Amino acid sequence: MDQPRYRAVGPWLKARFGGRVAKIALDAGLSCPNRDGTLSREGCLFCDGRGSGSGAAEAGLPIGQQISQAMPRLARRYKAERFIAYFQAFSNTYAPADRLARLYAEALAFREVVILALGTRPDCLPGEVLDMLAGINREREVWLELGLQSASDETLRAINRGHDFSAFEEAVRAAVGRGLKVWAHLILGLPGEGFEEAAETIRRIAGLGLAGVKLHGLYVSADAPLAELYRAGRVRLLSLAEYADLAGRLIGLMPAEWVLQRLTSDPDPKRLLAPAWMLDKPGVLRAIERRMEELDIRQGGTG
Repeated sequence: MDQPRYRAVGPWLKARFGGRVAKIALDAGLSCPNRDGTLSREGCLFCDGRGSGSGAAEAGLPIGQQISQAMPRLARRYKAERFIAYFQAFSNTYAPADRLARLYAEALAFREVVILALGTRPDCLPGEVLDMLAGINREREVWLELGLQSASDETLRAINRGHDFSAFEEAVRAAVGRGLKVWAHLILGLPGEGFEEAAETIRRIAGLGLAGVKLHGLYVSADAPLAELYRAGRVRLLSLAEYADLAGRLIGLMPAEWVLQRLTSDPDPKRLLAPAWMLDKPGVLRAIERRMEELDIRQGGTG
């Protein structure tokens, strides 16, 4: 049987925990400094009005209820007995530490939750929050999923990130130094970026002690700032073949020890303007794997 060409998160978790581990996406009703006026009110170029959230917080569902509703469904679908509590919407370390501690405690009250995963920004990790997370990590595993998108400061300015690459470097070192696992969130196909720019991002983050990355393709959500540019014909999006080629070649540059949480985006079909191919997640994964086979690429090196 052929060996996998990259280190996917599912088998890695299954080997560690002895069974399937499913992720529960949570909406804590938190905000973002790029939305609340601290840095901007527009948000990042690609970010929609819900910040990848489900709307559960707006509907008044507390964290505990979100988990208790999701767990039976995911257990049936994936035959999972263990779960990741994934705080996904907006920036999930952007609040006073005591409020965050209460939110996290709601999730960790479920013994089936074995990992606390927090999607956030590198400029939203003050020392007191990192210290709190390090304390939790001694009892339950904590992951930080840090939005970077690109290591190019020029690109970061163009997409209105509100921070530079050095902020990411500092945040990763501070978190890894406290024993936390950190994944970098990268977007492929950003305006002005091709293979060389994305490859430079991989090279610049490879030595920071990351646990791995999450790759996403650039897509247009209906109420993201990017939508206006797309409607005006000022944004070029990658085709499926281009995305598969780009992702496959980049995986070959990644350290062999990295765990790849995602290789493609998972947009809301009701809010997606383009590209339509991104709605076929299994098809995208197959396209990446086929391209890696064609080029004889494996994570950590070619061939």
